[in-house]
Amino acid sequence: MKNILVPTDFSEQAENALKVAAQFAKTHNADIYLLHMLELPMQLIDPTSNNNSQNLPESLFFMKLAHKRFEEVLASDYLEGVTVHETVHFHEAFDGIMEVSKEHDCDLIIMGSHGATGFKEMFIGSNTEKVVRYSEIPVLVIKQEIPNFRVDNFIFATDFSEETKRPFNEAVKFANKIDANIHLVYINTANKFKTTEEAEKKMSNFLEGMESKTFNLHIYNDRTIEEGILNYAQSIDAGLIGISTHGRKGLAHFFNGSLSEDIVNHAKRPVITFKI
Repeated sequence: MKNILVPTDFSEQAENALKVAAQFAKTHNADIYLLHMLELPMQLIDPTSNNNSQNLPESLFFMKLAHKRFEEVLASDYLEGVTVHETVHFHEAFDGIMEVSKEHDCDLIIMGSHGATGFKEMFIGSNTEKVVRYSEIPVLVIKQEIPNFRVDNFIFATDFSEETKRPFNEAVKFANKIDANIHLVYINTANKFKTTEEAEKKMSNFLEGMESKTFNLHIYNDRTIEEGILNYAQSIDAGLIGISTHGRKGLAHFFNGSLSEDIVNHAKRPVITFKI
């Protein structure tokens, strides 16, 4: 873990994510790329637009304001001894996050989120949700301040399908990096009920040929997969929830939904996602 990307809008939630990133950086000797997106109207940033000379002072004002906010954040005690690269991009937030993560070969994105419910969740698009859905690298979502990010129990929820093998292997590697016990859990629901024998056979087939066996296996019954993941996490006081994401688009996303985004929205615990 060498490069960590932390998008910021200088909110409390973003600072919570940065504090966790600082802990990771100190433990793994990593650099932090602190990214702020200036989503300005195109006429303020496009040098070919009309009246560009009039727009330039306004653009500079926003740049100076962002730099001042960076200075305030970088003076924080929790960043002492951490290499932080100040990064400002003129993009829509989601596009900029994806571009910067690739440009600097980041290993992990850490983002803050307050979650959303009801009509707010339905109508207001969240940059965190978009990043979770499409990011090729793991995304760690932090909901609240965590002075000491210490994870004893890390659960990874899976249906034991072949396509989730790669993200599960990534989850195992991440668990090893943070010295956490990983719990592989299958949520059994009435709609897709499996007997214990059927579920255990599916588990056995899934694990066949895997090098690492340093994890615990669990079957948990609940009304829905989402409720099962959240309730199981609570039952063992998990410090982190892991889940894979498909990155569905368009109608496929609308009709199938995204479990990873629902978990990110509704879980009070930190959530990390791995792309299938």
